Amino acid sequence: MPSSLSKKSSDYRFLLYFGILIIFGLLMLSSAGVAVGMDRFKDPYFFVRRQLLFGILPGIILFFVAAKIDYHVWKKYAMPIFILGLLFLLLTYIPGIGSTNNTGSQSWIGVAGHSFQPAEAVKLILIIFLSALLAKNAGKLSDFSQGFLPPLLMGMIPVALIALQPDIGTAAILFAIILGILFLAGARWTHIVGLVLVAIIAFGLMIAAAPYRAHRLTTFLHPELDIQGKGYQINQAFLAVGSGGWFGLGLGHSRQKFQYLPEVHADSIFAIIAEEMGFIITTGFIVLLALLTLQGFKIAKNAPDQFGSLLCGGIMIWVMVQSLLNIGAIIGLLPLTGVPLMFVSHGGSAILIGFVAMGMIVNVSKSR
Repeated sequence: MPSSLSKKSSDYRFLLYFGILIIFGLLMLSSAGVAVGMDRFKDPYFFVRRQLLFGILPGIILFFVAAKIDYHVWKKYAMPIFILGLLFLLLTYIPGIGSTNNTGSQSWIGVAGHSFQPAEAVKLILIIFLSALLAKNAGKLSDFSQGFLPPLLMGMIPVALIALQPDIGTAAILFAIILGILFLAGARWTHIVGLVLVAIIAFGLMIAAAPYRAHRLTTFLHPELDIQGKGYQINQAFLAVGSGGWFGLGLGHSRQKFQYLPEVHADSIFAIIAEEMGFIITTGFIVLLALLTLQGFKIAKNAPDQFGSLLCGGIMIWVMVQSLLNIGAIIGLLPLTGVPLMFVSHGGSAILIGFVAMGMIVNVSKSR
């Protein structure tokens, strides 16, 4: 790469959108986590404090590091990074190292009192790996056996490992990343459509194989049938969203966060945003996410090579799909999967990896 790369300016519009998103996320977390933080830890600002100390501050450092490193370095080491990601996923299954979360998923690694969720890192690792592989074999992608199938099969390895934890929400995000990057790389429509049909059939088989998944689907379609059971969280989320009206109850004035709506600091935080901020500001928040995503795709379009283009495009597909899964679940358009709202929900692993991903996009933007 030319030495002038580091002298070129970053995409300041992208940085502006990202900065506003981080500030808004901290503001909403400081409000949403008050009751739960006081109840569990005797500290109303426990979650926002942890988000700052173990997420935002180290995340900013990693952001600047990733923004400084020539993005082609990730292409060079894509395979070792991918193998390392798979090893971390396998560690979650080892007794004494792997640990479960509150949903029963074996998705965490606990060492010396600290925990880390490898699946968050694997989202970015998969994007790097597929971008490097597809950029290297760009001319073969139209061939099903030689170009389309190898990256698909390699990408499905982490999807299978995460689905077995089980973490269906994260597995769905990884599958969407695979599908999106294959599309951006120029895969044939017939191959893409065929893959979607296979995924639909596999989803149906998974529901048929486990009665509790069928019950969850029924609850999604008719949440009013089990208000105190499986439908409790979504019904409380509906109450929060509906209570917000046009202008909201005001920052800090949510009622549902006081032990009524579960996981208000995590995957239910969008309901608190709607309740406190109202329809107008909540719509503005969604527009902000859309602007960030569109600006990211613009950087991908103007990237100097296919690897940079696929890297940025894959990251923005990740942001877009995860945001849609979270928001869609809270307003009843999609089933609840426990997927957090990126850069807003509490979570150190997710914030750190998200900052690294945004730093990579900024590095690509310097070479546009």
